[in-house]
Amino acid sequence: MDERTQLIERELAALYEVSQVLNRPLELKAKLEAILEILQECADMRSGMLALREQESDALEVCSVLRSDGVETRKPIRYEPGEGLIGTILDAGHTIVAKRIADEPRFLGKLGLYDPALPFIGSPIRVGDDEVVGVLTAQPVDAKWLDARARFLEMVANLIAQSVSLLRSMEQKQLDLVAERDQLKQSLRRNYGFDNIVGRTPAMLRVFELVRQVAKWNTTVLIRGESGTGKEAIANAIHYNSACAGGPFVKLNCAALPDNLLESELFGHEKGAFSGAINQRKGRFELANHGTIFLDEIGETSPTFQAKLLRIIQEGEFDRVGGTQTLKVQVRIIAATNRNLEEEVEAGRFREDLYYRLNVMPIFMPALRERLEDIPELADFLLGRISRQQGGRPLVIKESAIRLLMRHDWPGNVRELENCLERAAIMSPDGVIDRDVIAMTGLEDDDIPVAGPAAKKPEFNLEGMDEREQVIAALEQTGWVQAKAARLLNMTPRQIAYRVRILNIKMKRI
Repeated sequence: MDERTQLIERELAALYEVSQVLNRPLELKAKLEAILEILQECADMRSGMLALREQESDALEVCSVLRSDGVETRKPIRYEPGEGLIGTILDAGHTIVAKRIADEPRFLGKLGLYDPALPFIGSPIRVGDDEVVGVLTAQPVDAKWLDARARFLEMVANLIAQSVSLLRSMEQKQLDLVAERDQLKQSLRRNYGFDNIVGRTPAMLRVFELVRQVAKWNTTVLIRGESGTGKEAIANAIHYNSACAGGPFVKLNCAALPDNLLESELFGHEKGAFSGAINQRKGRFELANHGTIFLDEIGETSPTFQAKLLRIIQEGEFDRVGGTQTLKVQVRIIAATNRNLEEEVEAGRFREDLYYRLNVMPIFMPALRERLEDIPELADFLLGRISRQQGGRPLVIKESAIRLLMRHDWPGNVRELENCLERAAIMSPDGVIDRDVIAMTGLEDDDIPVAGPAAKKPEFNLEGMDEREQVIAALEQTGWVQAKAARLLNMTPRQIAYRVRILNIKMKRI
């Protein structure tokens, strides 16, 4: 076999190896380094160098070099279009061959890489007909068949081109996804931060303090309170302000599913575990690994299911339905209930051991009727959300409407208040919500009880008086002592203080 035939066979073997490398699941830099090694070992092409065009500019940046001395090029080296031999290849867009690189006047020697006595070949890495994305260079060991060696290097450059284009596109998509993920995380933290849980009453301030404390640790939390008090909002705040905020936040309403479906939903199932289980499915606990799972309405589960839940809380392990393999997860558990679990335990409807496992850090959400002073701020916050839902429509609530809202008992809590305000926004053609608009939603002024379970009519006659006159009459009756006037009107001291302020009542000193 003659020398030319042997070279062709080596080049074919090199092309095959290059294609194999490009098909491997490697990072771009690792692929390019492997290709330079193939050129040297299989095709006698030394001092290989790959430079890629920066996506933000037209310059080339050297990203892979194969040095015979083994010294790494630490300092980034760039070539502008037209600068030296490398920049000329980028600018001209075609292969350049030099029989002896020392004789080439455009050679700059920035890299300190090339043997001046050897030939030089540099080929553009081209995508399509026009776009040059980089330059591939190498030095053959001698000046034989330089035209054929140049065509070989062009073939390698063509193989690299499509891979570079695809990998760069994928890397850019990954960068975009990471940026989008980080932006979404920041948005979630803003949406579920403490600023988005409204309340300045002592009861809510205690809740905020507890949330700040439990968010620091991975302890189990039990959020308790009536329906509509904002238990899910508190669970969100705990997760997105904790160390596991980067992990998933998975929610499940335990009251929405029967026991058999609840088990499959939480723990997952294997293929064929039951009729209809045509594929393996991961459960919510598995999906929440290294994150948080929120189990709402935990008091609605049966004792049988509670026993299975107890195992994962104690051991962090479970089996899929129909499975034999025990799986382990690291999940922070937040549960919520509107039931009195102590009574449920006493009646035998809730396991005592599970109760103690869940009740490590209880957070009690106050009912809205216990924090009526938060209604003005809550109304502004909720109307802002309703405004965004209605396309940014301006919504304004008047003091007369606020006064009416503060006289309601709110059995449905914050959820009922939001529904009331949404109805009011729909019924208000100009976006101004006053007392009359609120009354149209179903809150009748004459039928609205004063807040508190023991509300009753005052003992002195207030007939014919408006609200300002009623407050003044009560203050005069009690010697301008607000606490006594509040009791007379069946209000809290905070409620009457609020009315004194918004009704512009000048207090007298006696």
